Amino acid sequence: MADKRDLYEILGVDRGADEATIKKAYRKLAKKYHPDMNPGDKDAEAKFKEASDAYTILSDAEKRRQYDQFGHAAFDQSAGAGPGGFDFGGDMGDIFGDIFGDIFGGGRTRRANTGPMKGSNIMVSVRVAFEEAVFGTEKEIELTLKDECHTCHGTGAKPGTSPQTCSKCGGKGQIVFTQQSLFGMVRNVQTCPDCQGTGKVVKEKCQDCYGTGYIANKKKIKVSVPAGIDNGQSIRIREKGEPGVNGGPRGDLLVEVVVSRHPIFQRQEYNIFSTAPITYAQAALGGEVKISTVDGDVLYEVKPGTQTDTKVRLKGKGVPSLRNKQVRGDHYVTLVVQIPTKLNEEQKDLLRKFDAATGNSLNRNLEGEESGKDKSKKKGFIDKIKETLE
Repeated sequence: MADKRDLYEILGVDRGADEATIKKAYRKLAKKYHPDMNPGDKDAEAKFKEASDAYTILSDAEKRRQYDQFGHAAFDQSAGAGPGGFDFGGDMGDIFGDIFGDIFGGGRTRRANTGPMKGSNIMVSVRVAFEEAVFGTEKEIELTLKDECHTCHGTGAKPGTSPQTCSKCGGKGQIVFTQQSLFGMVRNVQTCPDCQGTGKVVKEKCQDCYGTGYIANKKKIKVSVPAGIDNGQSIRIREKGEPGVNGGPRGDLLVEVVVSRHPIFQRQEYNIFSTAPITYAQAALGGEVKISTVDGDVLYEVKPGTQTDTKVRLKGKGVPSLRNKQVRGDHYVTLVVQIPTKLNEEQKDLLRKFDAATGNSLNRNLEGEESGKDKSKKKGFIDKIKETLE
């Protein structure tokens, strides 16, 4: 049995995979290589059998324990197996029912959609400014919604008539048929294509709604955007979606909030980040600087000797919490020293004098270079004398 492939490798799972992972992997392979989906393909049939063998063992806790301990040798003399050396005990029947349901458009456990069902949700988006997302706002959106037709009251039938029982499914909303497969005749259940699972068909359609039972109308809806909402988050408005089926409630309206970028502020969770310029004099001598926040400009006292990229924290100037707008994050500001780019001669002269009084940094490197040059010249002269004496 040394030529047999590892069962975990066949299913494409790790040896420590749980039962759900093994089942999911097998379902995927079974759908892909099932003979009914690959008629005449011997290679697909072999892979299907191989995957089924692997799942039969690994889905059973005791068999899996034996395989982990002894490998394929544990099943060399196995008995009671079905075709190909494997049986269909356990939940194999459920898996094949699901597979055939997917293949043939229905499942043996599916039911007709004859009861009340909630309508589908509708998703739209609304754009808000950065400050509107921080403090909250109210927006009005326009969208098309379906309402019950007043003429037929949602039946879709012409006034004076009513929907009739579907002749194809007998009002059950499902049709049952059998399909020949590798394992014999398989019973399948499919939603009725004539009545779409409702069990009723409209012979004479309402002229106003064309048999749909609904009229589409444009409506304006006010959306309350809460303070602190972030980009990509959604607001749920109950029962403003698609109408329900068979008397079910309407779906919901999901409004995704798109927050516009701000030229100065950036947000991370409930904190705001920005930069603020300060002059060279303010950085050196200290003093008040004006900093922009979402609450307006505030004055901040810069300490003497402040370096560029110094970070300051403005407590409580960030974004409010969605749960409690009284609780806010902080605003972190990076101070950036601005270097003047255009100076007149008087200003340049003053800077030179300032530099001379604080260490003469402008001429320090030049003096070092000249000193190095002198040493180089002296060294060269001595070397020449040594060469003459030699």
